[in-house]
Amino acid sequence: MSTKLYVGNLPFDITENDLRDLVGQHGPVNEINVVMDKMTSRPRGFAFLTMNTEEGAEAAILALNSKDYKGRALTVSEARQRDDGAGSSRGHGGASRSRH
Repeated sequence: MSTKLYVGNLPFDITENDLRDLVGQHGPVNEINVVMDKMTSRPRGFAFLTMNTEEGAEAAILALNSKDYKGRALTVSEARQRDDGAGSSRGHGGASRSRH
């Protein structure tokens, strides 16, 4: 069973290959998604990745959480389930803006 991880506080020049090299030492990495800024097309400093095994994910968390990588203390944890709509500013709900 695969496990999805959140990796935060990444340098802004991180690549998928850099992340695969870093995390892959602890187990097989299935998928990597470096989150990109839509305006600048540059990494936003965090990523999600899927490890093939729970053991690999646990090993990566233990080894890399708070580890210094290129001058930044990484945050590595199991990704939380996304709550669609919570905190979103794109929804159509909320106060209406009518002009009179």
